Amino acid sequence: MENYIVSARKYRPLNFESVVGQQALTQTLRNAIRQNHLAHAYLFCGSRGVGKTTCARIFAKTINCLNPTAEHDACNECESCRAFNEQRSFNIHELDAASNNSVDDIRALIDQVRIPPQVGKYSVYIIDEVHMLSAGAFNALLKTLEEPPSYAIFILATTEKHKVLPTILSRCQVYDFSRITVADIIAHLQYVAGQEGIEASEEALNVVAQKADGGMRDALSIFDQLVSFCGSTITYEQTIAVLNVLDTDYYFRLVDLALAGDVSNALLLFNEVLNKGFDAQHFITGLAQHLRDVLVSKDPQTVQLLETSEAIRKHYQEQATKCSAPWIFRALDLANTCDIQYRTAKNKRLTVELMLIKMAQLLAPQAMPVEQPVKAAPIKAAPQQAAPKPAPAQSAPVAKPEPTKQAPEQPKPAAQTMPSIPTMPSMPSIPSITSVKGTQSVEKTEAPEPQAPTAQNAPFTVDQFNSAWAGLAELYPEEPRLAAVFAHNLPQLEKDHLSCLLTLANPWQHAELKSRMRFIESELHKRLRNNQLHVRLQIAEYTPQMDSLTMEDRYKLMVEKNPQLTELKARLGLQIE
Repeated sequence: MENYIVSARKYRPLNFESVVGQQALTQTLRNAIRQNHLAHAYLFCGSRGVGKTTCARIFAKTINCLNPTAEHDACNECESCRAFNEQRSFNIHELDAASNNSVDDIRALIDQVRIPPQVGKYSVYIIDEVHMLSAGAFNALLKTLEEPPSYAIFILATTEKHKVLPTILSRCQVYDFSRITVADIIAHLQYVAGQEGIEASEEALNVVAQKADGGMRDALSIFDQLVSFCGSTITYEQTIAVLNVLDTDYYFRLVDLALAGDVSNALLLFNEVLNKGFDAQHFITGLAQHLRDVLVSKDPQTVQLLETSEAIRKHYQEQATKCSAPWIFRALDLANTCDIQYRTAKNKRLTVELMLIKMAQLLAPQAMPVEQPVKAAPIKAAPQQAAPKPAPAQSAPVAKPEPTKQAPEQPKPAAQTMPSIPTMPSMPSIPSITSVKGTQSVEKTEAPEPQAPTAQNAPFTVDQFNSAWAGLAELYPEEPRLAAVFAHNLPQLEKDHLSCLLTLANPWQHAELKSRMRFIESELHKRLRNNQLHVRLQIAEYTPQMDSLTMEDRYKLMVEKNPQLTELKARLGLQIE
């Protein structure tokens, strides 16, 4: 039995032409080889599986080829190319910086740089995952990287460019590899499937490309996994079952139910998704992505942003015609808000269900104007019933005018007394009408009404004020420094109790309380029932003499500012040390 080789290694590109999704970058490297404009150091950076190490190897093999082709590609026939293909080349050296990241490893590499190539023109040193080098290793590499021998070329590869020292970046030509598009991944997977004699549907390969997230190595690994399960025929249903991917048909159905306002079936559809073992948050993110794809499908200019197969793209465009742009905006906002709240929600399922209910009710307000004329119909009928009132007024001059005037006047007091019967406040006033004293008592009860505003100007004691002030610390449980200001600093009331002076220790306390002063005074007004109180702030003056005072002297100064400390000391039995 032949040894099995995974597709990521078996179909690894051997020349620049076979590199997928990096046409601009590979063309730049080929032009540099053709014009003989080779730099001494390169930095290839990009996400995983986009071809950084592959391009570094192809570049190293091509510049050492003894008989390059007319397109400046490696011939794969000379001794240098055969040695590279058989992994026995002494001109190309690879170093894994993830496991060789110390200063000693870099020193060994520098010693190796001094040896010129035996076959070919250049000694190429490929350092993979260069961001894993320690700071000392980076510094040890600086001098050699800046001025290497004429035959030495360094190619550094990394997935995290921001971790590479700026001094290293300044010595290299930087090449940024882009993520491979879904269309390029699908095309390459179709090529691999054709070479292996496997029949794969485009929808299944689209799922694989979406799952790979721009990495060709991940896509080929998933493809091998599907081949192991499905055999020579890969279908869409088998793909989503193996990869545990939620079928996009659920999202299409859910949007149709939301447009129809069918809350019940939307909740049942979500329950079906949960019963199949999918996470609710995965469902939310998938729904938000689906709504985004529907939005970009509405405009022919933005359809190119839709990374999917042609068949599914047509399905998106069909649903986009049913949805208005404002509806999609509101639905996207609901899905995004639900995704943010899901992590902290205690009842996570209810959070998602509320989002689905709101989404299904987005079009409900359009039916409200139809119901309003029905409710307004009886309101218009009321003045029509009151219209006959002028009729007796016209007949009154013909008959006796006096009785006709009294007739409408008599029901008026009855109409006024009717609503007063069930009101409870009017019941105590009934006996007071029978006597003169009763009427006087009614006048006395009305007299205290002017006291309502004075209830907010009620007098208070110093203890009440100190208690109300200390209670303000409870309003800032998450700001202990601010709460300590209220707990340990008591303002000094002035004689009229209309203002108080608070002395603060530093400018920070002054700034914090000043920004909250309107709220602080409002709370004091509520607690003391006095709206005239005003708080003034000042910063304590620092005197160098304070540093030389004893604890007894400091206590006396504190008592002068706040005499209540003496009572506090006596109650708690405190001693000055």
